[in-house]
Amino acid sequence: MMRSQYPSWPKEMAEFYRETGCWQGETFGEMLRGRAAAYGDRIAVVSGTSRISYAELDARVDRLAAGLYKLGIRQDDKVILQLPNIAEFIEVCFALFRLGALPVFALPLHRRSEIVYFSEFTNANTYIIPDVEAGFDYRELAEQVQEQVPTLRHVIVAGDPGKFTALRDLYAADPLPDLPGPSSGDVAFLQLSGGSTGLPKLIPRTHDDYIYSLRMSAEVCALDEQSIYLAVLPAAHNYPLSSPGVLGTLYAGGRVVLSRGSSPDEAFPLIERERVTITAVVPPLALVWLDAAESRRSDLSSLRLLQVGGAKFSAEAARKVKPVLGCTLQQVFGMAEGLVNYTRLDDPEDILVNTQGRPMSPYDEIRIVNDEDEEVAPGQVGHLLTRGPYTIRGYYKAEEHNARAFTADGFYRTGDLARMTPAGYLVVEGRAKDQINRGGDKVAAEEVENHLLAHPGVHDAAVVSMPDAFLGERTCAFIVSYSPAPTPAELKSFLRERGLAGYKIPDRVEFMESLPRTGVGKISKKALRELIAQKQQALAAPPTK
Repeated sequence: MMRSQYPSWPKEMAEFYRETGCWQGETFGEMLRGRAAAYGDRIAVVSGTSRISYAELDARVDRLAAGLYKLGIRQDDKVILQLPNIAEFIEVCFALFRLGALPVFALPLHRRSEIVYFSEFTNANTYIIPDVEAGFDYRELAEQVQEQVPTLRHVIVAGDPGKFTALRDLYAADPLPDLPGPSSGDVAFLQLSGGSTGLPKLIPRTHDDYIYSLRMSAEVCALDEQSIYLAVLPAAHNYPLSSPGVLGTLYAGGRVVLSRGSSPDEAFPLIERERVTITAVVPPLALVWLDAAESRRSDLSSLRLLQVGGAKFSAEAARKVKPVLGCTLQQVFGMAEGLVNYTRLDDPEDILVNTQGRPMSPYDEIRIVNDEDEEVAPGQVGHLLTRGPYTIRGYYKAEEHNARAFTADGFYRTGDLARMTPAGYLVVEGRAKDQINRGGDKVAAEEVENHLLAHPGVHDAAVVSMPDAFLGERTCAFIVSYSPAPTPAELKSFLRERGLAGYKIPDRVEFMESLPRTGVGKISKKALRELIAQKQQALAAPPTK
């Protein structure tokens, strides 16, 4: 049953989506059961040395769901899930789906600040982590979180559990009791927004709407049971999870290959060994791969499709994909709140290189409007608004924010500035929201500013984007300090000690006597961005004689 804290589609619109076949009444648990029946011994997941068939995956999910139920996890319980790209990530997801418990998808780089917030805000009772990943001990993080969130009763560890519960011990021998389970209209999980105000908002996705997005993604990307998808980005991100990603590949009966890292050293051998046909990267990673491919002898001939999304991809780099990697480029532009746009596999180069694709569903509705919410002339830049069968109608427990983020008739204000070509393709021109897109990782300026203002040496702070050739944007913090002023290194160390994720730590710190203001007294982020651009230009300019 949908709860009031999960805003939903109006009754007549939900009925329309069912009548048109967008929503087909299937849950994720049923989806996996059906694929296991259809594909049985076919390999579903490759993770390290493990090769798991569809039938084995379905059976392991059943056993894990039984173990989680025995532990006390019930329908609508919230579970913070922070696992890397390992088979257990997929098994835990589907086990929770079967129970009707809701994974809250934390990212591997999140630290104490974010995890405490997710746990408190959702009343989570369980936190699932790896033992050590990329040199970081998540068990120590879990101890810190439990000290602050006493309602977090269970910590489950994939690997050496230390003082906590081992995930491997929860795969029960006895089957799950006969439970009613979730319905297709229920919320399946909570994803994180890349929001511009404070900590991330939580996005409720239902079985119906998300499975529809998988079906449309698989169709647009021509996935079938022969497709082999390599997940190199953290699978908890919406993009590698569903566009078509891990879940879209399983929906199509294909094979998912999980990589714990994204460098050419890790990814290229997997492409060669597993005969990968499709993978997804962000623009900075695409640049690294393009450089590496020109100097290596890895056999990448199986790769049919390279998806690039998460941030805008330069036209110059986009033109290199086909000649260097020998595969088709697909630009992907979307958001965890819903709308996904793809260039199509048969699009001409001009569209592949210069646009961010067109909506994947015929039921996606798009408006491009000015500041007064009036539609702009065709081809003009404006604010991108959208609604549809897989775009949410509101964030979890965020009534006040929802009134601003959605129009009265249910269009989501994406915060993107875009224009539409005569052929219906979107060209994204920037962001209207106060958010920095650091190589695909979204940084809310307000969240970092609030942490900076907690430092006793900081009187005022403003965080803005600065152009970067590699990441697209980096972060710069402008500080008005008390005396004695903290050093940039001290401020960065302070933010780390507060448990802020590493990608949110400002790349640059500038000190000022005062921050520029607009006519109504607000900090002028525009003036600060212009100032940093001038400094960058001055540094790049050749010395005068």
